[in-house]
Amino acid sequence: MNIDAVCRAIEERETEWIALRREFHRLPELLFDVGRTAARVAQLLREYGLEVREGVGDHFGKGVVGTLRGGRPGRTILLRADMDAPPIRETEGRDYGSEIEGAMHACGHAAHTAMLLAAAYGLSRQRERLAGTVRFVFQPAEEGAAPSPVDGELRSGGRDLVESGAADGIDAAFALHVWPGLDTGGLAVHRREAMAASTHFRFTFRGRSGHHGAPHLAADALLMAAHFAVEANSAVAVASDPLEPVSFAFGKLHAGTAGNVIADTAEVLGTYRAFGDATVQRIRSVLERCAAACADRFGGTVEPSFRMGKALINDAAAVKLAERTGADVFGAEHVRVLDQPSLAGEDFAYYLDKAPGAMLLVGVRDEARGIVHPLHHPSFDLDERAIALGAKLHARLAAAFLERGFA
Repeated sequence: MNIDAVCRAIEERETEWIALRREFHRLPELLFDVGRTAARVAQLLREYGLEVREGVGDHFGKGVVGTLRGGRPGRTILLRADMDAPPIRETEGRDYGSEIEGAMHACGHAAHTAMLLAAAYGLSRQRERLAGTVRFVFQPAEEGAAPSPVDGELRSGGRDLVESGAADGIDAAFALHVWPGLDTGGLAVHRREAMAASTHFRFTFRGRSGHHGAPHLAADALLMAAHFAVEANSAVAVASDPLEPVSFAFGKLHAGTAGNVIADTAEVLGTYRAFGDATVQRIRSVLERCAAACADRFGGTVEPSFRMGKALINDAAAVKLAERTGADVFGAEHVRVLDQPSLAGEDFAYYLDKAPGAMLLVGVRDEARGIVHPLHHPSFDLDERAIALGAKLHARLAAAFLERGFA
């Protein structure tokens, strides 16, 4: 196929992709509540002539999958974007700032969605010359998880879609993530370990409410939670290999209803991050035992809930392909291979259970314009020139893999 023609088609409509990113940025949606974004994505994919499935996901039904079948049979490559935003209040000052209180595309997912839509448009212009199939997956809930209405288990969007067959039958999978640690025009890919297994936990302690004047008749859930928050740090520290990277932290503690009433319920939320499956399971066991001991000590009970994380491990051949195609878009001198992984988490890891692939990091930093804030910062923004670059990278990855595989 004529990949240069695909890239020109993307470049010619660059202002449209920037406008799309701003449209999504103004109207962020959280976790699985992405109905507006998903409908817009499906509409555009149909306009580009793709086969479209909406409501993908057996548990939440909020994913969108667009399929572009080439004029010749061949391999299948999956390209993924995420549609949800984290619950962050945006700093005011942009004319395309969030219009939804308490929600903001502070992780760049609005740009990811625009990039993949642009790639779908560009590749659709050359469909007859395409050898194989490109599957464009737009998922909800990368930023977290929710209890499934089917079985009550915490699931992220990636896990829901993969378990529901969205990645079945593929030969390779790639995703992009905007990266404010890189200048615009730069690209990076981890050689192997890319991101950690980010496990989210919630412990709900239950006691008996009572009067502060008669604490012996109550069971203080706040005290259970407070002891757990202190003791868990030590328990995890001594249970972890000091030579293995582990990050553990609490993010929220909520208990009680009044200052003079003993709390009957307390919730503690947090995350831990590691790379080895055995380490991830060992820390879970340590936390469960520690929480049970704290609850029992003060006469209560505890209910644990986990969204288990999964480490994102890039495939060596996929990394090589990313280097070659990245050089075509960014220039070889602007492509870096990283050996030190990030302790951030990414549920793109579930797709890599189905086929080899990699996540690539696209630079969006422009210090001269003040675009310097990290992901999940209320002032996060990105250099929108990166959107067309990301779209062209998606397109070149698809074309190269379908034509030659990882060779």
